Amino acid sequence: MDELTARAAALAARRPRDAALRRVGVSREGTPLWLLTVGRGSRQVLVVAGPHANEPVGGATVLRLAERALADPRLTEGADATWNLLLCLDPDGLRRNEGWLTGPYSLGRYFRHFFRPGFLEQPEWLPDGAADAALPETRALLRLQDELKPFFQCSLHGVDIGGGFVELTRDLPGLDRRIAHAAARLGIPRELGPYDTLYWPGLGPAVYRIPPPHPGDLAAAITEAAVESTWHHPHRYGTVTAVVEAPMWGVAAVEDGSPPADRDAVLRAVSGDLRHDVQVLERILSRARPHLGGTAETARLLAPVDDHLLVCPGLADAWDPDTTDPRRPLPTLSTAHLTALRIAGRRIAARTAGLLHQLVAGAGRDPAGVLPELDGLIDRWCAVYQDDCQARWIPVARQVEYQARVVLAAFELAGRHGDPTRSGEPDWGTQAAVPMHRE
Repeated sequence: MDELTARAAALAARRPRDAALRRVGVSREGTPLWLLTVGRGSRQVLVVAGPHANEPVGGATVLRLAERALADPRLTEGADATWNLLLCLDPDGLRRNEGWLTGPYSLGRYFRHFFRPGFLEQPEWLPDGAADAALPETRALLRLQDELKPFFQCSLHGVDIGGGFVELTRDLPGLDRRIAHAAARLGIPRELGPYDTLYWPGLGPAVYRIPPPHPGDLAAAITEAAVESTWHHPHRYGTVTAVVEAPMWGVAAVEDGSPPADRDAVLRAVSGDLRHDVQVLERILSRARPHLGGTAETARLLAPVDDHLLVCPGLADAWDPDTTDPRRPLPTLSTAHLTALRIAGRRIAARTAGLLHQLVAGAGRDPAGVLPELDGLIDRWCAVYQDDCQARWIPVARQVEYQARVVLAAFELAGRHGDPTRSGEPDWGTQAAVPMHRE
């Protein structure tokens, strides 16, 4: 977090006529929320990095976008645009992930240092509506949206294991082709059946339409983004929002659109594994909980653990062909969908195990003797990702360049969609890239 802020400040100091850095709010723990602005156009762009604490790629991407906007006047003066780049929406959460951010990049290290707050502490969501937003980070973002009234908004996310995809509040025709081009050039798998979008309409390969919010219980909100969100809040201004997901560990099978050989057998296995894993984790938690203490940090780590254990039984039932609710049947599933569900089930379990590992290790003692068991679970589940799913690390520079190209392509298409006279604008999503730095 400190390096990200320092680099943005250095960029603004180097180009004071063209860039500025200002504080737009503070986090729950008093960390400033910084906005880097490039350009002076009348059309506002808002790019939000770090809405999920364990997805750090967006911070590097906003710096890349700032450099590109400063280097190419077609992105600012030529497009009558101002780029507003929020460095990190959840800086407190990002700091809690710094145990793995410096590498070496292994799945075991990632899960043992993983942190993402409970659902009610994730600042993009508005479970009680905008007027009653509780988190200062959320209120700061809402103020910014109302101030800027952006024609285009981007939320930068990172898939830990899988592939890249985009979610849109409004169709941007042609974006799927731009994504395919960027992904092919950079060796990024496209996710053709993400767990997040299982019931959402598709707008093209690896592009999905975010449905409007609808009433639902907490479990549905956690798994489906069913509540109001800051993605939809600026819709009143004509804003189109793009949620751009870039993977850290790529899995080639997530872009396999072929029909599976035995869909039901795979679904039963995925659901059975999830039920088994949850039972194991619940037993571990029941042994460890009496020894964890009642500190604020313990509560912060327990919140996502409890969320995960809350939703898992419902997920297992929804995926199992023997228990699926007939009122909400599963859509037609490809091999890509089944791969994504397999990854998602293990990911929930591995994240929960990692959080429990931190809770016990942070307590400084392990009277229940659960740490060896948690280590064994994390190692075994990571081996499944590496050996069975063939998960491979994608260098940070390629993650960033892919995400930046997708943002620029969506920016160009959003401008064209809103103003037909701009149909001759260059395709920034496929322009020659700024040279990538080594990790």
